[in-house]
Amino acid sequence: MPDAVTVTVPTAGAAVPLAELAVVRRSGLIESRHFGSLVALDPSGATLLELGDADAVVLPRSTVKPLQALGCLTAGAPLEGPELAIAAGSHTGEDEHVHVVRSLLERAGLGDDALGCPVDRPEDEATFERMLRDGEGRARVRMNCSGKHAAMLLAAATNGWPTEGYLDPGHPLQRHLRDVMAEVTGVPVGHDAIDGCGAPLFGTTVRGIARAFGRLVQAEPGTPERTVADAMREHPYYVGGSGHQNTTLMETVPGALAKGGAEGVIGVAAADGTAVAMKIVDGSPRATTLIALRVLETLGAPIADARALVDLPVLGGGRPVGSIELGADLTAALGRLA
Repeated sequence: MPDAVTVTVPTAGAAVPLAELAVVRRSGLIESRHFGSLVALDPSGATLLELGDADAVVLPRSTVKPLQALGCLTAGAPLEGPELAIAAGSHTGEDEHVHVVRSLLERAGLGDDALGCPVDRPEDEATFERMLRDGEGRARVRMNCSGKHAAMLLAAATNGWPTEGYLDPGHPLQRHLRDVMAEVTGVPVGHDAIDGCGAPLFGTTVRGIARAFGRLVQAEPGTPERTVADAMREHPYYVGGSGHQNTTLMETVPGALAKGGAEGVIGVAAADGTAVAMKIVDGSPRATTLIALRVLETLGAPIADARALVDLPVLGGGRPVGSIELGADLTAALGRLA
């Protein structure tokens, strides 16, 4: 098999080109390859690097949460600090996360039962193990999307809109979020779907994700866009949690904004507004942070303190026997940029 493997896949009758972005090497053999589409934009929005098709419609999954939080804010929800960060995040269900989510619900005059997200366990293993010991069951408030849902409920309550049915695509809040999504990404909504948490999900493009993250970082202080970016960067624990990659990235790369999503989607912007976004076609997120950081490093971002996120060993018997590495297509493209 050749080192560089660029493929196309048929979607809705059209062939979408995909590039090899990462590989998994075990004991000297490449056992897995991750293909996808990626784009990097400079602070003006001009394309610095594009692999695959950055303009194909993708479902952004939780990568879109910062834009949904922006929509809740512009709809009048009184969000700031950790509350705004958790609205834009996918928290790990730790007790402090639950405290903030319940604070949002309380201000909306609601309880846990108003949340429309599924019952779930916390992603934080220590918290889950403690819950098992204490006989505490799974709950909606522990679900990683409960911060977003609580913010949506607060936005609805603030406007006097119904809180029941807040996830209906025709609800005034969801119509507003759809408009915000299209405006900030600069891309008309390409597909309407339902996310795993039950909320409406609006299709966009990899380029649109990168453009939106760059705009959030570069917005003027005090604007809603900048307020979302600043809340996430100042309170990264509420965007993820203990040991979460999004949290660690924002803690270790000065001024960076990051939000990943299910099915191999991520958006990351450096402090100057240089932004990268991608979609891994097989849905695996295991290499997305590594890829984003290596691209930003090549473009001048300081990632020296984020080595734990880019040095990813493959284990055999508990010891390193390989690594997750950049794919041949991306390696070649970065070599041309360097």
